[in-house]
Amino acid sequence: MAQVVVYGRRESLARHRAALSAAIHEAIVVALEYPPEKKFQRFIALDADDFIHPEDRGADYTIIEVSIFEGRTEAAKRILISELFARIEAATGIPPHSVEITISETPKVNWGIRGHNAADLSLNYRVDV
Repeated sequence: MAQVVVYGRRESLARHRAALSAAIHEAIVVALEYPPEKKFQRFIALDADDFIHPEDRGADYTIIEVSIFEGRTEAAKRILISELFARIEAATGIPPHSVEITISETPKVNWGIRGHNAADLSLNYRVDV
């Protein structure tokens, strides 16, 4: 499972949402060997007054939080971060300096999915990549 939350200024997200969504999902599919049909994203658009950050990050400053089941290797997480920076810049022109990424891992037992505890589900993809 990969749940993604993207925070940014309202104007920036309105301009880049489709390209960001595609770039983020493509990076997850490649780096985590994730099924393409499993796309879970939320975009949180903030007014400039509600999104405080250093001026040098610019108006397109974007924060991406990725929540995943634990089990991915350090290499897979490094690839994911690298893919995100590269694909976002290529798709939107937002430079890596203006993007911050965090990956949070939790045990499957801490997730509820489709009415079940995730630890009890049989997944159609690998977590140990």
